[in-house]
Amino acid sequence: MNIIYYAAGANPDVWLNAFHRYLPDANIRIWEEGDNAPADYALVWKPPAAMLRGRADLNAIFNLGAGVDAILQLGDALPQGVPLIRVDDAGMGVQMAEYVSHAVLRHFRRFDEYDSLQADKQWRALPQHDKADFSIGILGLGVLGNCIIDGLRSFGFPLLGWSRSPKQIAGVQCFHGDEGLDAFLSQTKVLVLILPLTKETANLMDKTKMAKLKQGAYIVNVARGAHIVEEDLLSLIQQGHIAGATLDVFREEPLPTAHPFWSEKRIHITPHISALTVRDESAQQIANKIAALQRGESVVGVVDQSKGY
Repeated sequence: MNIIYYAAGANPDVWLNAFHRYLPDANIRIWEEGDNAPADYALVWKPPAAMLRGRADLNAIFNLGAGVDAILQLGDALPQGVPLIRVDDAGMGVQMAEYVSHAVLRHFRRFDEYDSLQADKQWRALPQHDKADFSIGILGLGVLGNCIIDGLRSFGFPLLGWSRSPKQIAGVQCFHGDEGLDAFLSQTKVLVLILPLTKETANLMDKTKMAKLKQGAYIVNVARGAHIVEEDLLSLIQQGHIAGATLDVFREEPLPTAHPFWSEKRIHITPHISALTVRDESAQQIANKIAALQRGESVVGVVDQSKGY
């Protein structure tokens, strides 16, 4: 079995060592410009178009992460009829739940405000938020969205969820489709974005949509920076409609030093670390899927390229 590998910005030795443990009989080579030798599978993260264009020999392309927006941007360079398969979770769900729970609790318990009081050497108790009015809306109910919900359940917050198609989740008030989005937003106090980035979801959170959130709402974005119109978010925070935000993703990464988010104290910034791919677990998952494909079996995680996820 021949496998080609390319991962932009990653240390190839770390990935290849993991794959060699779980695919010991495979011939895995790092793809380089001009490499047109036959291959059965491709393991990729943000690959160049030349790597995949015309690759009718591939049985499948494995994306080394959950988000597939970067590879789908290759358009016609993706070989037709070759399934694109994403990593389902591989340890990212727990990390995402940890990150979002921390952001929610930090805001709910007003710890960011206590940090400011400490800096001013003020000993003062602040009124607690009303938990019954502190509804958390999860925008995106895929694998990671459900992990976030599971992480938040024990705290007793009202939980809402929105997805493109109808879903039922125990203990969650679910909305769906365009007609359900406004109703979802109007009942949400803390908005958590965990949607895939598609043509339909790019710039979804503009001033009009974010203004529908409850007064004093808070935003946590762990999906993609392009979901939010950044200048609109900044404006709504400065106007007081939105209390603040915890942002892990941005339109431009690294976030430029001149970006106004850096100087807005109500915005908490992290450098795209909410859920890092666990290489060993991902390699094992991919190896199991390759084994299943070799046996002629179906696998989960196949991307519907018409939908973008």
